[in-house]
Amino acid sequence: MTKQEQRAEAERQNAVARDVTADFEARRAMRRNLERGWQLNMNFLSGDQYCDVDLSGELTEEEATYYWQSRKVFNHIAPTVESRLARLAKVRPSLEVRAFSDSDEDMRTARLCSNILRSVKSRVDLDGVIAHATQWSEVCGTAFYKIVWNFSEGSVIGTDETGHPVREGDAAIAALSPFEVYPDSLAAENMADVGSLIHAKAVSVGEIKEKFGVELAGSRISDFAFLPYSSASGWKRPADGGESPALENAVVLIERYTRPNGAYPRGRLEIVAADRLLYEGDLPYENGDRGERTLPFVRQTCIRLAGSFFGTSVVDRMIPLQRAYNAVRNRKHEFLNRLWVGVIAGEDGSGDAEELAEEELYPGNVLVYRQGSAKPEFLDCGAIPAEFEKEEERIENEFVLISGMSEVSRNSKNPTNVTSAAGLQLLIDQDTNRMQMSVESVERAVRETGRQILHLYRQFAGEKRILRMTGVGGEAELVSFAASDVSADDIEFVSGYERTAAERREEVLNLLSLGLLQDEEGRLSGETRARVLDALGYGSFENARDITHLHIKKAERENILLAQTDVQAAEYDDHKTHIAEHVRALLSGGENDERVRERIVRHLAAHTKMEKERGE
Repeated sequence: MTKQEQRAEAERQNAVARDVTADFEARRAMRRNLERGWQLNMNFLSGDQYCDVDLSGELTEEEATYYWQSRKVFNHIAPTVESRLARLAKVRPSLEVRAFSDSDEDMRTARLCSNILRSVKSRVDLDGVIAHATQWSEVCGTAFYKIVWNFSEGSVIGTDETGHPVREGDAAIAALSPFEVYPDSLAAENMADVGSLIHAKAVSVGEIKEKFGVELAGSRISDFAFLPYSSASGWKRPADGGESPALENAVVLIERYTRPNGAYPRGRLEIVAADRLLYEGDLPYENGDRGERTLPFVRQTCIRLAGSFFGTSVVDRMIPLQRAYNAVRNRKHEFLNRLWVGVIAGEDGSGDAEELAEEELYPGNVLVYRQGSAKPEFLDCGAIPAEFEKEEERIENEFVLISGMSEVSRNSKNPTNVTSAAGLQLLIDQDTNRMQMSVESVERAVRETGRQILHLYRQFAGEKRILRMTGVGGEAELVSFAASDVSADDIEFVSGYERTAAERREEVLNLLSLGLLQDEEGRLSGETRARVLDALGYGSFENARDITHLHIKKAERENILLAQTDVQAAEYDDHKTHIAEHVRALLSGGENDERVRERIVRHLAAHTKMEKERGE
């Protein structure tokens, strides 16, 4: 490349960096008011409730009107959000995959995909990621999941030319706050309506050098939206009057993701920091339907808003009630203070007013007043007006209405005096129904995250990868698979939530009591008995006294081999179990291939012959 071409390329890269930076600043200014609202929500949640957004769009502290004015906080928002988070913590949609059909191939694919998701879930602590995202969505109204492929994860498969280990890579999931995500349109109602999206965060210059090999000059970043401490401290300033927390020697890393379009059929990813282009290229992940390249983000909302990309939260709705409740309780306490301390009235010049104000009429005090004047005395302030109690009760009832959490769920209190278990369960179910929008958003987000994980495995898993899977009987087994074995499109996630061991045992016992697991003669087959004991948590007990599950595993391995070559039946096989498994393979797709069908039929004939010779 000539010097002129190098200068032209440098100018082009600088133009791209300026364009991405200007685009980011424009999007940031466009949603400035939204960010201030999120900060206000976080302040009210943390207990800093005497602040508001002024006319200029900045967050300011509210000053007391009088120096004696009570400004205590009676936080009802925090326990309500905690109760909602506790209820939503139970919303963990099962990432089990159901087979697309009854064929052995689809059954194996479904089992492989289920175990991949189970492995990723355990490795990245998906429950913790979901809890983190749900906390953001409940407070600010929206949260995001970022699903990427981390090439520094996984087992070591070799070394590069510098001697550093090369790993096979694995999926990584991060929960993002709404402060980090900037869509191209605030009116987009779904992720599919977003043409491009910017992910911006503050990182140290050391991290930039490690990832991109570029040295940048860092600075002190104190902007709220980019700081990792924001989720804990909100907008509150330091109590000692010092400087606000900041990130030293850091830069803002801007990643702009653009969907495939006419100019970029494979999409576009541009990464900029400190007005310097660090990377540009196609969208890296084929994570859309049928392998299309799309944005590696999933959105989760608390309450969706029509015509808005970002949702709203119950905190937004509770802030006016919280202000009113604080005002009522503080005015009530001020009235109580007047009743307790008292207000002294006296004629001008009848006594030392300054001494009365400082020492008051404490017991045993000698009060001297001017002869002939009225003596100072306490004013009659009357009793606490009943309106205080009525207003306080009314606001508390509105908290229940707006938050969707009744006294039963929030305070373990039964204001309706319902004593039956069915009645109490009905009250709890009503709370769940009020939260249905939030519950459905979590379900959709988790399932879409699972689909993107499978797409990444199909793209990057390679020709050979080892996975520890759960086999029949509950034991672990190592399975080798390739990327082509993973399906992310022809799958269906099992509906429902992850059940506890007690719930699974109860369901199995109910099925047994109804006779739904027995055959026509009212008996349990060996295979069914093995699976029932495994579901009840006694898989090892069944393994110790019965080897049915081993015969099932052997028959499954034989079915895989019969798709390629002939397999001889063994004298020690449990022929009934083997025949059932081979017939299942034949009926679930094996009959479509003539050569496979002939091999299975020959193998079945061998089992039938041995069964007759044994006299079974």
